[in-house]
Amino acid sequence: MKLSTKSRYAARLMVRLAMCEGDEPLQLNEISKQEEISEKYLSQIVIPLRRKGLIDSVRGARGGYRLSRKPTEISLLDVVDAMENGIEIVHCLKNDKLCSRSSVCSTYMVWDDVSRAMEETLSRYTLDVILSKVGNSSNPLDLL
Repeated sequence: MKLSTKSRYAARLMVRLAMCEGDEPLQLNEISKQEEISEKYLSQIVIPLRRKGLIDSVRGARGGYRLSRKPTEISLLDVVDAMENGIEIVHCLKNDKLCSRSSVCSTYMVWDDVSRAMEETLSRYTLDVILSKVGNSSNPLDLL
């Protein structure tokens, strides 16, 4: 499985918001400059993140976006799930009616293991864990 660009950019946006937690909301044009992602593209990304309750929008002159929960409460699994509508290695794992061979499939257990491992890994990486690994630098490359 290859994660979409939207999922990867959504993760970067969420980490950027976590870096500024407690500060004023961040505007998309600021995030766009800092992350080098088109503001137009970011405006599409915030919609599913808001819908899933991961971010809040604040209106007004000092408006923008902020996390709706603490960084300890938001995992990359939450972010990817919001962008991809779930994580599926193969469709039959979530709905065995999609494949008549689900009950006798010789590779079902492999895809199930891979899917579970991916979900477990993404759930372990909360925004605060990521911040602790990259530091609170505006540019993670500064740490190299």
